[in-house]
Amino acid sequence: MGCLHFIQGGLMLFFALSVTKITNFKIPLMTYFLTFDKRSVQLVTDPKMIGQVPFAIFVSLFLFISAAAHFLIVLPKLNDIYNNDLKKRINRFRWYEYALSSSLMIVLIAMLFGMYDLGSLIILFLLNASMNLFGLLMELLNQYTKKTNWLPFIFGSISGLGTWVVIFIYALGNSDPSEVPWFVYAILASYFVFFNLFPINMVLQYKRIGKWSNYIYGERTYILLSLIAKTVLAWLVFSGVMQP
Repeated sequence: MGCLHFIQGGLMLFFALSVTKITNFKIPLMTYFLTFDKRSVQLVTDPKMIGQVPFAIFVSLFLFISAAAHFLIVLPKLNDIYNNDLKKRINRFRWYEYALSSSLMIVLIAMLFGMYDLGSLIILFLLNASMNLFGLLMELLNQYTKKTNWLPFIFGSISGLGTWVVIFIYALGNSDPSEVPWFVYAILASYFVFFNLFPINMVLQYKRIGKWSNYIYGERTYILLSLIAKTVLAWLVFSGVMQP
């Protein structure tokens, strides 16, 4: 899986550096501070562009992060920790990697839909990262409980809902739906499906339903979901550089 992410990231980086249109596709990074307007004698918002984000390169970085995380687990000492954790029904590496890679992807999707404010992007990144860290807390906490404590799952779901609200506001809130490019709907539909499959997998694990009574089966499902979701989302978001 790590090799596949590495290859995909390399292909995206190659396209980003070799194709003029993709190379030139950069999204502005803005700040919006209040300043005093002497003419109107009131505080007004002063937007300033503080830089530009080379979009395609950062999409490839998303896959490189995933690849690096999987290569790290292969290292002897870390692999021992990984295998011992699986016996305890935990995979801390998964949640740390998701906290970084999926949060970066959420930020890129938001920027593609028009969120350019630096402060808002930081908050969105941390909100999504918190959702994944609640997943880690879910596994850590329930090592020591006879009855499953669902509070981390509930709090994580609330955090995840916040990212959904923001994405939909920017994706569809200020535009004519008939004029929205096809890939916008494709990204939203894919994101919706895959976003919900991860918590469903966790619920099945903790409810111990069918094959999910074996934690390893749920772990393999996470791996498969991660591979498919990241591949589909990365290439759909990457196609956004070709927007009008």
